[in-house]
Amino acid sequence: MNGLLILLIAIAAMGFSGVPACLLPARSATGQRIATALMAIGSVLGLAVVAAILAGHAAPSLNVMWGLPQSRFAVAVDPLSALFLLPVFIVPMLGSVYGLGYWKQSEHPANGCRVGLAYGLLAGAMALVVIARDGLLFLLAWEVMAIAAYFAAAAEDDKTEVRKAGWIYLIATHIGTLCLFAMFSCWRHATGSFLLETGHAFTAVMSSSVFVLALIGFGFKAGLMPLHVWLPGAHANAPSHVSAVMSGVMLKMGVYGIVRMTALLPVSELWWGTLVLAVGGITSVAGIAFAMGQRDLKRLLAYSSIENIGIIALGVGLALIGRSQGHAEWVLLGLGGALLHVWNHSLFKSLLFFNAGAIIHAAGTREIDRMGGLAKRLPRVMALFAVGAVAICALPPLNGFVSEWLLYLGLFRTVGLGAETGTPAGAFAAAALAMTGALAAACFVKVLGAVFLGAPRSEAGNHAHEPPATMLAPMAVLACGCAGLGLFPLAAAPLLESAVRTWSPQAAGAGTLAAVVPLERLTVAGLTLAVFAGAVTLILKMTLRQQTVRAGLTWDCGYARPTGRMQYTGSSLGDALVALTALLLWPRKFRTSLHGLFPRPSSFKSLVSDTVLDRLVMPVFHAVGQRLPRLRVLQQGQTHVYVLYILIAMIVLLVWCGMGS
Repeated sequence: MNGLLILLIAIAAMGFSGVPACLLPARSATGQRIATALMAIGSVLGLAVVAAILAGHAAPSLNVMWGLPQSRFAVAVDPLSALFLLPVFIVPMLGSVYGLGYWKQSEHPANGCRVGLAYGLLAGAMALVVIARDGLLFLLAWEVMAIAAYFAAAAEDDKTEVRKAGWIYLIATHIGTLCLFAMFSCWRHATGSFLLETGHAFTAVMSSSVFVLALIGFGFKAGLMPLHVWLPGAHANAPSHVSAVMSGVMLKMGVYGIVRMTALLPVSELWWGTLVLAVGGITSVAGIAFAMGQRDLKRLLAYSSIENIGIIALGVGLALIGRSQGHAEWVLLGLGGALLHVWNHSLFKSLLFFNAGAIIHAAGTREIDRMGGLAKRLPRVMALFAVGAVAICALPPLNGFVSEWLLYLGLFRTVGLGAETGTPAGAFAAAALAMTGALAAACFVKVLGAVFLGAPRSEAGNHAHEPPATMLAPMAVLACGCAGLGLFPLAAAPLLESAVRTWSPQAAGAGTLAAVVPLERLTVAGLTLAVFAGAVTLILKMTLRQQTVRAGLTWDCGYARPTGRMQYTGSSLGDALVALTALLLWPRKFRTSLHGLFPRPSSFKSLVSDTVLDRLVMPVFHAVGQRLPRLRVLQQGQTHVYVLYILIAMIVLLVWCGMGS
């Protein structure tokens, strides 16, 4: 009970951390510092409770009556909750410190207080979502999280693009919430209570209904395709520390919802896992393909987040198949890899969004094609970005490699069994994961080269400067986390095993992760690779210092005066891969034709827009919007007509209820 009380105090400290700044002058830096201090206090208290649970202390819980009818204030922390609480308590705190240099209150008096208030509410609501054990309490925390994310992301609402992205987010998130209302209604009908507890008897039809509604409702928040329509615009237009929390943590609330609800359902069908596996494969491949075609740095990272959610879904799907087929190893490797990737993505994607904020803060633009040559002016930012890029590409010795390696092992084992017990879906999922890894490597090679290498392509790169320590320190902490989990994955194994067994006790039959996977060999190989890379770097530096460097033009292809425009851009580097995936991306190319011996100046532009949003959803909304005004004939402005509408509605409801009884 004491541990839970401390946890609730921590959530309150984080949730209301932005209130003091609202009581002080709009340009006051004191309020922002107080908000950061409260966020840090809440984070430390929350992490202390999680550490106590990891040390073997009893999981705290509370179940008392409160004001809402047919509902109880029921909260609890089990190993699965503790696993998702870790990024909730770490990333927002680091983002708050980062905001001291990136989003200064004195420079943003119009929205600084609002961003701080919404940012704190977002962090506190996410923590409450994870520990809620009552459906109505869960929905209350879920809605606070959704609204807080909207106000934090739409900070610069004077811009048309930001307002559009905000409206799309609001509509999408509330469609998902409506599905959750239906899901909890089914749960209440089947169990007689909103309490989220195991041990209830479900029919196969009711279990499948709850599962499908959970997959759709939580899939909107997680960004599973084609439910991702809100994500690229919201992440791209939000302040970078808000983008980091939304991508690194808030998307995982959707993953948590799917994992929690499937853990509560006693019936598990084979098609559940197959469906999640298929959605995960499509999401991962399509997400990184769309990322490849982006010219906006933050929009590229947003699509990359969709890709990583797809990778997590692959693990969840494998675990669901393993549970339905009775294969404990599939459950352990699938869900263990997925949950480890939840941690990993929260680290390297937050790091990359922080990096993007530092780059934009220094260069004054989000357009990749206008950058270039930033390595000389931002060497520390480039080094930290390289760490995040290596991690997100799942290359050793960093953390992204470990979680994807677990998924590969699990998927390969589904193929290696006989025809009677294996599943062909595993082979397609493994191929999708391999394709995703190759495209991710190409994508981030493009970003790293176009942003940091070469010569500046515009004036944006000539005045760049290193960010302050308040921005660099959080990035360094996240980079150390990427290296730590990559080099010492065995340290995370106990919590992963406990969380997987909480989801399905069946996983205990597979033993420990260390027994199934030689994690200690990853440590030896990773340290060897790190030492080798460090030695090569040191030798190269010493060699270059001893050589005389001559400055001059490179091979100029006949151009006597090369400029920054005479080099590859990010768009040109990715054009070949965009062309290969044109069937999925539907890129649009704009060019002016050339005529005569002395043609006028021409231009060329390639644009990759979101296929689902721009070619399906928005045209439907526009068509409906054009036809809805015809219904104004129903609005006569006469009271007796409205009374007639109410009477008709009551008669229809009475007939409906009579048929149901």
